Amino acid sequence: MSWVRSLHWSEELPSHTTTTTSTMRRHTTSSTCAASLRERAESVSVTDGIAPFCYLLTSEKVHFKVRISSAPAGRENVHTFRGPHWCEYCANFMWGLIAQGVRCSDCGLNVHKQCSKHVPNDCQPDLKRIKKVYCCDLTTLVKAHNTQRPMVVDICIREIEARGLKSEGLYRVSGFTEHIEDVKMAFDRDGEKADISANIYPDINIITGALKLYFRDLPIPIITYDTYSKFIEAAKIPNADERLEAVHEVLMLLPPAHYETLRYLMIHLKKVTMNEKDNLMNAENLGIVFGPTLMRPPEDSTLTTLHDMRYQKLIVQILIENEDVLF
Repeated sequence: MSWVRSLHWSEELPSHTTTTTSTMRRHTTSSTCAASLRERAESVSVTDGIAPFCYLLTSEKVHFKVRISSAPAGRENVHTFRGPHWCEYCANFMWGLIAQGVRCSDCGLNVHKQCSKHVPNDCQPDLKRIKKVYCCDLTTLVKAHNTQRPMVVDICIREIEARGLKSEGLYRVSGFTEHIEDVKMAFDRDGEKADISANIYPDINIITGALKLYFRDLPIPIITYDTYSKFIEAAKIPNADERLEAVHEVLMLLPPAHYETLRYLMIHLKKVTMNEKDNLMNAENLGIVFGPTLMRPPEDSTLTTLHDMRYQKLIVQILIENEDVLF
């Protein structure tokens, strides 16, 4: 029986693995052009039954999806094409039966591994390849749709502000899981045409639940893995003014799509706190709700998550209370 595990490149690979890579360089643009593949990982030679892997690039990290199975270990390249394929950069045939070249997960460009070093790092994601809204990289989604923020964020927040700001326990109270999943499927299926009006979903907690689920399902959190530790360290600064300045400096490190989405969300949550008399939700309460939703440690460690919860809460609380200064 096989299973799939996701690894961040920044993580230490298990001791039973050895790696051979060409020069790994940080993906510095906000584009998630997995096609650029410039000096990206060529292969992983492993023991203990770890079979070929494929990877995808995001604006923050290279993520390896490693398939664990009983298949023998071996040196493999990035992508195996079925049927004859020609390189879209040099126009020459891609020889071989397996691992003939690389493919961009955003725009679908197929090139030789060596040709990929010469491909510009600025592809435009193809909407035909964006199959869903949830679980899609945020930068990829907004670039594909040519928007500032994901449409699900805009639509949900508009609906919540239209009829839910005074709802008691807003964002704290959960809606029915089945209905939240319905909203998710509606966005994945219909995109911006999804109907989440009161006629279909009268309980506003279903809409807040769908919005929180969107953030939890992001492969790269709103507060990215690269900036996570910096935000946590900023939260530990005892002096309030220095802490605020440190938070502001880390905010500037976020990719544009992440920054804009976070800014828009904090403006919205500030409006929620302005109705605290009715909804009983202040910035601290919202920090408790949104801390783990917007921030996740790079390493999958329960102890780290538990230890950092108070700092996650504090960061979101600071962002809400000072949104007019920080953004």
